[in-house]
Amino acid sequence: MLPRLTPTPEPPVPDELGDRVGLAPVLAQLDRQGRRGFAPGLGVRHALTWDRADRRDANWWPQGLTSSADAGRADRLLVASWYSKAGLGARVTFLDLDTRRYRHLPMALMRDGALAPLPIHAGGLAWRGPWLYLAATRRGCYVAHVDDIVRRPAGDLVWPVRLRYAADDGMRYSFISVDPIGGRLLAGEYGGPDATHRLAQFALDASGLLTLGQDGAATAVGVDAGVPSMQGAVRSADGYRLMVSRGRRRPGDLWAGRPGGYRRRSMAAPPGPEDVTAWGDLVWSLTEFPGRRWVFALR
Repeated sequence: MLPRLTPTPEPPVPDELGDRVGLAPVLAQLDRQGRRGFAPGLGVRHALTWDRADRRDANWWPQGLTSSADAGRADRLLVASWYSKAGLGARVTFLDLDTRRYRHLPMALMRDGALAPLPIHAGGLAWRGPWLYLAATRRGCYVAHVDDIVRRPAGDLVWPVRLRYAADDGMRYSFISVDPIGGRLLAGEYGGPDATHRLAQFALDASGLLTLGQDGAATAVGVDAGVPSMQGAVRSADGYRLMVSRGRRRPGDLWAGRPGGYRRRSMAAPPGPEDVTAWGDLVWSLTEFPGRRWVFALR
């Protein structure tokens, strides 16, 4: 059975809970300052890191990564996702590569008439047009629209999701990315040697949403095999680039090529690499462990 995702709308946010302001106020007030960093790894070409508090925070862990290039925008933004180990759900971070300034934005959904934290691992991100996809493991993925960012009466900003693509096929949507070759959504599974490691491709329509069949669901148009412990994947001209973590202390590996013929680049990345996104001839990623957190580019 091919992987399959079924769209389910999320309840809209009532007007009394806040005003829809969109992305502009977020980018106009990037309130934290990152800095240049040195990231270990034989393939690292560029690196930066978060501010002191975010580098060390044991409650919020970086996971997913996408970019304004994926969305077809002209600015130079990376967008990272974090999940909370303190029960605060997931958030995303808009990072300006030119200034290294950034801002966190909590993700939310409507539950029982109120905005509640989005309770997912957020292991991958994909930004296509106005839509941001967040990987939700066995739940499939959630999708938010940039126009739906809300300013609440207290003045804080929050981003509610607009719909969920529910998985009914047993696949784990551990990470996702935009395919720069075919313009598709790529979803993959993290797992150990005895688990499945599928890479599923879904067609996207002109608006950036998944293309649906006559049954109202999106069915994968192709499935390939990845490798154990992969944390992220992107398409490339010669197949795939797969990021593999080897724990807190050991450098990460980058695998390249096609299924059945992957080539391993040992120690290419810092310890603890997560999701990846392609931008030109670079592959960007980020690391998760407190005290050893970088955003970095490989070639």
